[in-house]
Amino acid sequence: MSQPPLITPSPACATSPLDPQEFRAALGMFATGVTIVTARAADGTLVGLTANSFNSVSLAPPLVLWSLARRAGSMPVFSRGSHYAINILSADQKELAQRFATRDIDRFAGVRFREGCGGAPVLEGCAAVFECANRSQYEEGDHIIFVGEVEASSRVEHAQPLIFHGGRYYTELPI
Repeated sequence: MSQPPLITPSPACATSPLDPQEFRAALGMFATGVTIVTARAADGTLVGLTANSFNSVSLAPPLVLWSLARRAGSMPVFSRGSHYAINILSADQKELAQRFATRDIDRFAGVRFREGCGGAPVLEGCAAVFECANRSQYEEGDHIIFVGEVEASSRVEHAQPLIFHGGRYYTELPI
């Protein structure tokens, strides 16, 4: 007769609040791809931001998600808009990622794009793009989680992705 596995009790969870900087640093150990999420406001203004909070949800129907801080200036456009595009950046688009992460500039100045589903800008040169209908939103903590129903997608075969890990961009996985 086999013996049951030996279970080691874990230490009790800390009773003091989680240190936000330590939590953020721990999250940074998860390597992610880098995206730029874009949309067009009702008045035609283009909005976009760098995000690495992207994930697949479902194949049938095709769903993806990303999240945005509640306090983000672009929140009204994304929460009220019908469509957005999630542009997965290629390894050679580090400067574009940094540009769309910078505040108080015209992020689209000189950037080449085409109009996608619902008018959302689709950036040129990306490894992949998901053009989404704004299906649902969930309030969680200090962010809103957006679930998009993918209406169109494209990819560049053999494209190398831009990666974010430990607060830095990489054009290939660190070994």
